[in-house]
Amino acid sequence: MDTTQLLKGVLDVAVLAVVSDEDGYGYDVVRRLRGAGLEEVGEASVYGTLRRLYASGALSSYVVPSDEGPHRKYYGINAQGRAMLDTQRKDWREFSTTLTALLDTEGDPR
Repeated sequence: MDTTQLLKGVLDVAVLAVVSDEDGYGYDVVRRLRGAGLEEVGEASVYGTLRRLYASGALSSYVVPSDEGPHRKYYGINAQGRAMLDTQRKDWREFSTTLTALLDTEGDPR
């Protein structure tokens, strides 16, 4: 199954979940998503998602100087982002429960 389309639909909630644990800069968020099993996540998609979530007010940002190159822009979740994450977690649980039930009954002779 090509998971890239599935990933597009859940990237916002995945990014919010990652930064809810710990603030992170762009590539750090990519690395953590991939480490969690989302190996196909693209860097450009994550950077765009971070910018979009920041613009919508769900994330805050700050710059940290780096000794090994350019400064890094870190993103952290704020109260609006936590509320969004809570809602999306609930929506995901309901959706995944429904889809799992559908897939488990597929082909059932009832």
